[in-house]
Amino acid sequence: MPCTTLDEDLTLALVSAAAAAPSLHNVQPWYFRASAPDRTIHVHAAPGRLLPRSDPDARAVHLSVGAALCNLMAAAVRLGREPVVRLLPEPSRPGLLASVRLAGRPRSGLLRRPDLHRALWRRRSSRLPFEPEPVPEPVLSELRDAVRLDGAELRRPGPFARTRLLELTARAEQRLTQDPARRAETLACLTGPGADWGLPRYAVGPLDSTGRLPLRGFAVPPDGPARDRCAFEADPQLLLLTTRHDGPAAWLHAGLALQHALLLLTLHGVRASMLHQALEWPDLRARMSGLCRDRCVPQMLLRVGYGPAGFPTPRRAAAELLGPPAPPAPLDRPAATVG
Repeated sequence: MPCTTLDEDLTLALVSAAAAAPSLHNVQPWYFRASAPDRTIHVHAAPGRLLPRSDPDARAVHLSVGAALCNLMAAAVRLGREPVVRLLPEPSRPGLLASVRLAGRPRSGLLRRPDLHRALWRRRSSRLPFEPEPVPEPVLSELRDAVRLDGAELRRPGPFARTRLLELTARAEQRLTQDPARRAETLACLTGPGADWGLPRYAVGPLDSTGRLPLRGFAVPPDGPARDRCAFEADPQLLLLTTRHDGPAAWLHAGLALQHALLLLTLHGVRASMLHQALEWPDLRARMSGLCRDRCVPQMLLRVGYGPAGFPTPRRAAAELLGPPAPPAPLDRPAATVG
């Protein structure tokens, strides 16, 4: 039966689903405010969860919030409600990134697979070796169609572009090791037992013993615990998520598209991990853009394939992510919806 009110149980269910989304170093840079009178959940960037060295313009924060919105929408559709999403609803409040109003029976949800919710808690980043078996073209075609619904494009780079993307990622990794401030920021996100955020050391996975795949090294110092090494796939399957424009709205659309693709991959039994390093350096990101034949703005580089599932990472409790109730939104405010 469809829900008719935004009570505490429903709010916690939706926030819990949203918070299962990925974020850079699992910092979970969001908090939520519920407005029961207009059945709306407002999604804010959490100032204390920013990474000023790795993400100075908060682009990755917007990607993460977009991914959380995708989860929230899937959960709302599962509960029989139409999620009406407004991105950046109040320009005077840049920290308020989106609002989601629960309307009538789902309509826009029909544009997405109705079973996306089944993948919300099964999706994990896998930093483990993949099999050489290619992802079938019908799956890739479904992904491309899906991300277009969210205003993005998913590109499959050719051999030359793949080589260059891996080279740029390796260069970003090298820079990180030479930047003490970024190293310290990254190391602070490696957490121990009992933490409800960050990356446990068991979840970061091994490094590629062949050196072909520039996985994130997490700036572990020479006197720290040694990382395991093993041989990864010789020819990684890469997908580049892009948008036509840049800026906060485009970043949110990219996050919606990213999570949409990740959930579909999960339903198909395909693993994925994110190679985000080069996107954290403006000049390297610009060079990634130059690999496209047409206008494109790179937002995420994905490595996909078949292999073992990744390790679970902790999440903060939904109740801890809720701020005080927000006042009802004016009924005459124009709304831009996301299908």
